[in-house]
Amino acid sequence: MHCIGVGKAFLISLLFATLSYAENGNSSPSTTGIAFDSNDTPSPTGGSFIPNPSGNWISPPYRWFFQYPLPIAPIHTPTLTWTDAASNAAIDFYEVEVKAFQKQIYPDLPATEMVGYNGLAPGPMFVMQQGREAVVRYTNNGPTNVSVHVHGQYDRAPFDGWAGDFALPGQYKDYYYPNAQNARTIWYHDHTEFHTGENAYKGQEGFYLLRDSHEQSLGLPSGDHDVTLMFGSKTYNQDGSLNYDTNNGIGLWGDVISVNAQPWPYFEVEPRKYRLRLLNGAISRTFSLSFVPDGPSGFGKDPIEFDVIGSDSGLLSHPVRTDGLAFSMGERYEIVIDFAGYEGQNITVHNVRGMGENIDYAATDFCMRFVVGYTVVDDSNNGDVPQELRYIPPPPDQSPSKEFAFTRTDDGEWVINGVGWSDIENRILTRPERGDDEIWTLTNGGGNGTHPVHIHLVDFQVLSRTGGRNEVLPYESAGEKDVVWLAGGETVQVVARYAPWPGVYMFHCHNLVHEDNDMLVAFNVSQLAEWGYSEDTQFIDPMTPEFRPKDVNPDDYTTAAIMAKLAWFYSTNAYNRGNVEGVYSELEAYSAGNYGQESSTSSSQTFSNTATPTTPTTLMTFVSSTTTPPESVLSATTPAPYTTSLTILPPPPPTTTTTTALDNYKSTSPQTTAYRGWQRPPTRNQRRNFNNR
Repeated sequence: MHCIGVGKAFLISLLFATLSYAENGNSSPSTTGIAFDSNDTPSPTGGSFIPNPSGNWISPPYRWFFQYPLPIAPIHTPTLTWTDAASNAAIDFYEVEVKAFQKQIYPDLPATEMVGYNGLAPGPMFVMQQGREAVVRYTNNGPTNVSVHVHGQYDRAPFDGWAGDFALPGQYKDYYYPNAQNARTIWYHDHTEFHTGENAYKGQEGFYLLRDSHEQSLGLPSGDHDVTLMFGSKTYNQDGSLNYDTNNGIGLWGDVISVNAQPWPYFEVEPRKYRLRLLNGAISRTFSLSFVPDGPSGFGKDPIEFDVIGSDSGLLSHPVRTDGLAFSMGERYEIVIDFAGYEGQNITVHNVRGMGENIDYAATDFCMRFVVGYTVVDDSNNGDVPQELRYIPPPPDQSPSKEFAFTRTDDGEWVINGVGWSDIENRILTRPERGDDEIWTLTNGGGNGTHPVHIHLVDFQVLSRTGGRNEVLPYESAGEKDVVWLAGGETVQVVARYAPWPGVYMFHCHNLVHEDNDMLVAFNVSQLAEWGYSEDTQFIDPMTPEFRPKDVNPDDYTTAAIMAKLAWFYSTNAYNRGNVEGVYSELEAYSAGNYGQESSTSSSQTFSNTATPTTPTTLMTFVSSTTTPPESVLSATTPAPYTTSLTILPPPPPTTTTTTALDNYKSTSPQTTAYRGWQRPPTRNQRRNFNNR
């Protein structure tokens, strides 16, 4: 599976790259049996051969292949939980510290300086149950600016990780998450303007899993047999420090392959089925993976077939059987692979060479090793994969509505329709109406460069691919996605419903080198006039002052202050009290011309709509930026107003004389008046100097 359209710069580089080789229940993913930080003494892997590749290196040559175990991130637990007495709705509160730390990469070199979530790489893993909301406080005690994006969740705009909404060192931001979508493997990573790639490269990446009752009823492998794998590639200096060289903004492919931030690890498995959650967390490298049993004295040739069961946006409609899987940066796939019959053998994860403009090095054609034991300790959830996984509606029958070309300018900027992030007055390229289905045509306009296109807020279906590989792969078409691989010479069409929320969101290339060099723009999902939209409505603007980062203050970290803030978040009704199906139901009614005329029924609630044409009902209740919640909302035990009607909470009355603890939630950061993205665009040097100050 090769991509075409390699540019001259890539071909020149390739000349110097020598090739070396032609769940059931509430169980959580595996966290047992392996220390998270792989600084231990190397472990043998069954006495089998250890590769000794020849070829080109940029980094110091790495010789400890399959000698260190795969690290598995610990599951993060909430600090406390706020519960509404009337509805029994709960919000879990988590705390994450962004800080510098050291990780031993080369056993014979100094430890590598990194910056990550809670000082871990990957960061702590969130495992969330559908319908249970969460607030995560990210405190920036690191050396860089921080904006956090949960990639694959439809958060309201102020909590989506807007690239200009970053916390300076010494600040924190609270992100309010709905956790309302179907089960899926998503992830969280930095999204700071012009520095996303470098921050993620240095460690700001982690898994964020959503579970739901349907997925948990399918009997898929769970617990220790449900494993997260983040594939990456990096380059190191001779002293073991990270080398972030983007090759003049073209890409950073890396010659040291890692899985969960450990170069070429091994992982011990039982001879049974496993669920593997695969994430391409690399900056610029695409992967094409296969699972091949080793031979007696070297790598084998015959790959094992496996079932692809999920992609970016959750379970596929049905499993797709294959013996190889290719994915680009930011994409996720879930597979079920059976190690039965391979007792006592080693299985190497191979990676195809020559993928697009990837530059290959001595050991970039293999990634990790599975060491298969002789005994099945736990045979639960080890049955056949269901042939029907979940219902995915067919795409709508309509004509394409928008076209976007991903190109590079003569001065080296990567742009979309000629516009980049620094072109502030023009970077909102399109304004889909809330609830509309739109087909977008995405074109690799320059003919080179890999552009994995990520559209925030929505799940989409891939309809077609022309040029390049000239096909939609079966595991792409069987599910919904939020990243589509747009390789050299390709045009891809995707369809999405721009819902459930109005607001300003980003879309961009997930080759993070390209994103940081301006291939990042925005779209504005417009509110519907019949629902009483006004320009000062909360949650539309990702830079809403109430939700901006603020300076660290010990008073904000007390239990009382945190509980008060959780109550305040709940009072804003950002997510329709968790009933997002009701939002979609009302949007359907609107599209059918029935809004305000009939009751809409969802699987979870029945809504009454009593609005008249002269008094339109607002779909969501918003709190004005000039108000504070009533004192009764500040108590974790005092019921907040609640009804099953769409008009759930009236806005609290304006407060002009009473001062409450909630006054501190409004941002007083000097960022508000500094360059934040709404002024005239700076030069490239100006914007980089601002972010590095």
